[in-house]
Amino acid sequence: MPERPAPQRAPLPLWAAVLTAGAAAVLMDLAYPEGAVWVLAFPAVGLLLVALIGRRFGGALLVGLVYGVLFFALLVSWTSRYLGPIPWGALSVVEGGLTAFALIPIALAYRWLPRAFPGSAGRLLGLPAVVAALWVGRELFVGSWPYGGFPWARLGMSQAESPLAPVSSWLGVSGLSFLMVLLVAMLVEVMRLRLWRWPLRLSAPAVVILVLLFTPLFPTSPSGSMRIAAVQGNGPTGYFDEREAFAVIQAQTDATAPLYGEDVDLLVWPEGSLDADPFQNDAIARRMTLVSNRIDAPLLANAATGRDDVYFNTSMLWTADGTATQLHDKRHPVPFGEYVPDRPFFNALAPDLIGLIQREYTPGSNPPVVEVDGVTIGLAICFDVIYDDVIWEGLNDGAEVLVFQTNNADFRGTDENLQQLAFARMRAIETGRSVVNVSTVGTSQVIRADGSTVTSLDAGEAGAMLDDVELRTGLTAGVLLGPVIQQLLLWGGVGALLFGWWRARGR
Repeated sequence: MPERPAPQRAPLPLWAAVLTAGAAAVLMDLAYPEGAVWVLAFPAVGLLLVALIGRRFGGALLVGLVYGVLFFALLVSWTSRYLGPIPWGALSVVEGGLTAFALIPIALAYRWLPRAFPGSAGRLLGLPAVVAALWVGRELFVGSWPYGGFPWARLGMSQAESPLAPVSSWLGVSGLSFLMVLLVAMLVEVMRLRLWRWPLRLSAPAVVILVLLFTPLFPTSPSGSMRIAAVQGNGPTGYFDEREAFAVIQAQTDATAPLYGEDVDLLVWPEGSLDADPFQNDAIARRMTLVSNRIDAPLLANAATGRDDVYFNTSMLWTADGTATQLHDKRHPVPFGEYVPDRPFFNALAPDLIGLIQREYTPGSNPPVVEVDGVTIGLAICFDVIYDDVIWEGLNDGAEVLVFQTNNADFRGTDENLQQLAFARMRAIETGRSVVNVSTVGTSQVIRADGSTVTSLDAGEAGAMLDDVELRTGLTAGVLLGPVIQQLLLWGGVGALLFGWWRARGR
């Protein structure tokens, strides 16, 4: 009878694992803006994996809770800016709890797979690959459930300012997350097995390092340019801002005025740039028509609109003749921000907070694109920038440039705007497209397809950007293969874990 492999022992006692998970959460938060020390994402992953090794269900759940709740509490502390600690705490606990639950399979992988495949190849290659795939599966799970999910904290999105970002143009953001965790998990096994004594066995992590550091951008083709003006009005667009009638559109108009007489192909205003629905408010419609005529270009603006007693967060392309036939409705309205799911239940828990959200936005179904003079422009409204399906659909519909409209007024002075701006930069790199990211209150930027900044407007100031924005065609491998890679990693990781459990039982 073959010798039974020894069970995987935890390298840390539970109390030390809990402290290590807390340290991992702090380091991971620092990898995202405002800190943006991207390299800290690697030790953060390493500390969390070490804390999970050898843990049973209960221990893994505790470690995951400490990491998840603390990490989200730090990362999204901006949610307390106006509404106080209850929404912040609720989001942190929910997302942290889901993270903890989804980290348990990684702990199980460390228990089962070394027993199923005890050889050094299995430990150095197979185990890290499964762990990395399960990590991506966790990101996809938390990013899609419940109520559409919250994919704000994907590991790959922390690399907007790093030399690793071009990998996303080949494998998508999830593929970048996979390679990052794969490298860390390999190095953990190198240390546990003391493989530095056999330098040849270090070739696998060395290859991953080279891929991460030296992968070039996936090539896309220049197809001309479009002269785009983007205006940051810095008006009273926050939920609790005091405002007079038409104060928002007046702020946008005042900031646009210096552009009159310039050569402009498209004028872009941010999300929430109108005080009312222009399809139901003649005064707003007349002002938009006047601006479009004065600048001699269509105006891409945004407002809450109502159609057939249903409300949408809508971007519309307003033309000089006073009409707008091209509309895009926000695909993923924010739960508890733009609508309340299961309202009776949550109203019973926090009636004062739930009562603040009166209007219920409906998810849009129209394509996230508009067309101007034969050029297709991909759109994403505010938090839709973090949802792959919106970005990929725009690219597959032929978008040659991306325009992201957002309203950050409720998060003035916090990290939220910088985090969202970093996600916009990652989208430029991933898709091989220029990005025009325009906010009501900043920071607004025009970003090249390589992630570098063309023009920027500081937060808290009114201003306008006018640039010849490069157009590009051709889909990157990250866009073409991204959905396939995600499904392969999700189900491949789960399948490998179950196969490891079955094989470990047999051994």
